[in-house]
Amino acid sequence: MIRKISLLLCGVVIGAGVASTFSYAPWTHAGVSNANAASSDTFRHINLFGDVFERVRKEYVEKPTDKDLIASALNGMLTALDPHSGYLSPESFEEMTVETSGEFGGLGIQVTMDNGIVKVISPIDDTPAHAAGILADDLITHIDGEPVRGLNLSEAVDKMRGRVGTKISLTIVRKDVEQPIKVDITREIIKISSIRSKSLEDIGYIRITQFNGQAFAGLKKAIAKLEKEIGDSKLKGFILDLRSNPGGQLDQSIAISDTFLDQGEIVSTRGRNKDEVKRYYARAGDLTKGRPIIVLINGGSASASEIVAGALTDHGRATLVGSKSFGKGSVQTIIPLGNNGAIRLTTARYYTPSGTSIQAKGILPDIFVKQELPDDLKDRFPQQSQTEANLRGHLENTDKNGAKELSDEEKKKAEEDKLKESYSPSYVPAEVEKDTQLQYALKLMRGEESNPAFPPKKEDAK
Repeated sequence: MIRKISLLLCGVVIGAGVASTFSYAPWTHAGVSNANAASSDTFRHINLFGDVFERVRKEYVEKPTDKDLIASALNGMLTALDPHSGYLSPESFEEMTVETSGEFGGLGIQVTMDNGIVKVISPIDDTPAHAAGILADDLITHIDGEPVRGLNLSEAVDKMRGRVGTKISLTIVRKDVEQPIKVDITREIIKISSIRSKSLEDIGYIRITQFNGQAFAGLKKAIAKLEKEIGDSKLKGFILDLRSNPGGQLDQSIAISDTFLDQGEIVSTRGRNKDEVKRYYARAGDLTKGRPIIVLINGGSASASEIVAGALTDHGRATLVGSKSFGKGSVQTIIPLGNNGAIRLTTARYYTPSGTSIQAKGILPDIFVKQELPDDLKDRFPQQSQTEANLRGHLENTDKNGAKELSDEEKKKAEEDKLKESYSPSYVPAEVEKDTQLQYALKLMRGEESNPAFPPKKEDAK
């Protein structure tokens, strides 16, 4: 079952479930511990929280639950740090785990809500729902004999998901069929593919919609499939589409970058302390055999997408085409809290191989191409798109060298870049012929368009 709900994850990264705290307490010459003074101040603030908590419990106009008050307090504390930290209730934590793993027990249908009834968008190929004959536009009125009306989409989806091997009965109303249809289905493991690929004559096109747990495996299959369909001698190169991809798991972005690289650093993460630096490197073996790569990005390309784009352009392995990316350069660690859910905490910034932080700055394409919008969508996709820098409380960009005075040439380039930054909608047309950015990439790959940025020169690698 895939939930038709947009999640503003902006690139949640699954991390270790262990948190350690360290204390350092220097002593003054008078023998008074600075740590003790800080601890006393901390307890004073905790007492303040307790006082407010009791006052709300006793005097609020309607009686609140302790659980809701604590959850709201935790979430308030974390979201005040930055836009990507937060508290996850047990239900939200479970849902996030399912979404990012890309694998769960279910039926294999995409659904939405239509006038209080669950409507099938489409069954997924090779799943129990597909085998049972579920069709697009079918209306699910009952689940195991219980009416769907009155449930929200989340509740209906939860009822349809379940342990692998268990059975479920759906009552279906289908257009032009007089009587409701009862369908019995056995749940199986459903793998959500975040990879879509197709051959565009002599060019392999691969779109990654999110970096879930199945992304790298799906990419390998897509490359092999396209090589077979197009043929080694005819295949000119690959277009990797990361537009409107909000991100996902760090390990998947590293594995996918490694797919196209033979060596070198992919990304580094740097935490609060200077010695908290982790570096990730490519291993030998380019699955695309050195063929030209063009990466498409836009204002919706965030986090893990920016890691891949940054690694490939810094190594001179790919040319970036499109518009400026979102600019989320921070890493979130999910820290489980037993049966009490989890916290999502920003624990590090990440840097491209050249040592550049894209936090609140984004990645500019090597070739800026404006995506034309249909007239009826122009109001929905304003010229100035939402970016990390627009988010309230976002982390500032602090690169390794800090602020520096720009030369006249750098100032001129900055002004040119600013013009490119002003337009970056997260819109990807469904029709290839209406996709301005993709069409330009195809012409570039075939030699019908030329630009000094393609193919990239190794000596220009950052």
